[in-house]
Amino acid sequence: MADELLIIAGFILLISGAEVFVQGAVTLATKLNIPPLLVGFTIVAIGTSLPELAVVLKALDEGTPDIAVGGIIGSNISNVMLVLGTAAILGASESPGRGIRRDAMAVLVATLILVMATLYGEISLFIGLFMLILLVTFYAYSYNHAKNLDIPKENPDSWLANNSYSASIALLSGGLMVMFGANLLMEGVEGIMVKYSLNESVIGLTIIALGTSLPEFAVTVISALRGQGGVALGNVLGSNVMNILGILGIAAIYGGGIIIDSSFAERDIWILLFSSGLVCAMLFSNKEIGKEIGFTMVIGYVIYLFFVVY
Repeated sequence: MADELLIIAGFILLISGAEVFVQGAVTLATKLNIPPLLVGFTIVAIGTSLPELAVVLKALDEGTPDIAVGGIIGSNISNVMLVLGTAAILGASESPGRGIRRDAMAVLVATLILVMATLYGEISLFIGLFMLILLVTFYAYSYNHAKNLDIPKENPDSWLANNSYSASIALLSGGLMVMFGANLLMEGVEGIMVKYSLNESVIGLTIIALGTSLPEFAVTVISALRGQGGVALGNVLGSNVMNILGILGIAAIYGGGIIIDSSFAERDIWILLFSSGLVCAMLFSNKEIGKEIGFTMVIGYVIYLFFVVY
């Protein structure tokens, strides 16, 4: 039971730490008169991906790259099939909003890059650099495109006191919480692996993937319930792009390359390509991702998890 508690505590620290970090960054950016739109495209996007980044880097330090790769592949599958499927059931696809086709294309490109890297068996240092450059280019284009649409630039909300001291404390404490949470999580995961004789890829595709998808699930469901379809869909698509190009790109540079186990090419990478491709195709053709399709996606994800574990 101790290992399970470590995992739960780790996830709590990861998610809450990321929230504290984001709020500190948003408040500090506002004090520095950085445009709110730019804050959303950069600081918030990076901050909400801190749990994935911390876990991936910790997994590489522990010599368990399959947990790192499996966590990203599994998280993206979860985002598309479980998170987006749930949002569709709640009717989030009825008003997808502007820029969804652009984001869908970015998801498709990022996924294809990961497919090719998986078949090759490695994300080299060079590929990692290329992925980061591609991500920065995408963010720059998206930011400029959003500015040209004359979207209202409201100041982002924050529960922090509006001063630089509180923001700096939040940045530091949030970062420390994320780091400590990653340590607790990996310690618990290692115990679970030994206790239940699970391999690294299974852990990455299930426990790590589901846990690091919790922030996206929460944001997407809340947005769907509020009728903010664009936010719900954009959150899922943006998270998947960041996970592949950003997290794995940084990890490849950090580790001097990441070896990808051939087992991922047998099933999981194709599940990711199929699910992402299907959703992107529907968005390209302006077809609604209705409640029936959403229900099918969620059931499909449950079936997929069954085959991963058993």
